[in-house]
Amino acid sequence: MAYKITDECISCGACAAECPAGAISEGDGKYEINADACLDCGACAGVCPVGAPTEG
Repeated sequence: MAYKITDECISCGACAAECPAGAISEGDGKYEINADACLDCGACAGVCPVGAPTEG
């Protein structure tokens, strides 16, 4: 199941830089994950300073 980014996101961009699939982009007020492109690897969750990316 793809990761998603919660409202805890502070729009720092750390997750987007770490995503090997390029599935994360800046959205309206927070970053968003394209579920179809997400590899479910958890790299984004590992670098997020506020724990915004969560599984599914």
